[in-house]
Amino acid sequence: VEEARRHGLKVAAHAHGTTGIVAALRAGVDSIEHGSLLSDEAIQLMSDCGTWLVPTQYCVERLDLSQLPAVWRKKGEYLFPRRSVWLKRAIAEGVHIAFGTDAGVYPHGENAHEFGAYVRHGMSPAEAVRTATVHAAQLCGTPDRGRLAAGLLADMVAVDGDPLQDIDA
Repeated sequence: VEEARRHGLKVAAHAHGTTGIVAALRAGVDSIEHGSLLSDEAIQLMSDCGTWLVPTQYCVERLDLSQLPAVWRKKGEYLFPRRSVWLKRAIAEGVHIAFGTDAGVYPHGENAHEFGAYVRHGMSPAEAVRTATVHAAQLCGTPDRGRLAAGLLADMVAVDGDPLQDIDA
């Protein structure tokens, strides 16, 4: 993290376990990818430091554990319920959350289901949409993106329906 900072770079930590998450937070990473086994200490550190959580929660809902090898299935059976509990707590505590996917784990194109996963864990639909717009832009250090305004770069997506009323739209 120190070396990355000297070069003006951000650091993301791919961390599932509590010990690794806390160590990464103490080292000063910018984001925790997954954060499966958060803890009260980790949530407090994230809040205190402004560290982002990129939960990739949809993969928990999408994966059919019965189709996985026994060792992976056992790991998923242990992790997945705990991930849900900790994500709900992180959302309730106001941890910064940015949109991410484990798109290599499920087919590309299903990414938008991540929004619904966030809402099912206590986030408002508007806040869920912000995870992929203003929050992701902030995490990536790209203030010229994430909002619709004159002079900014933007990709727009049109959907049938109002995602603020039906996040699955």
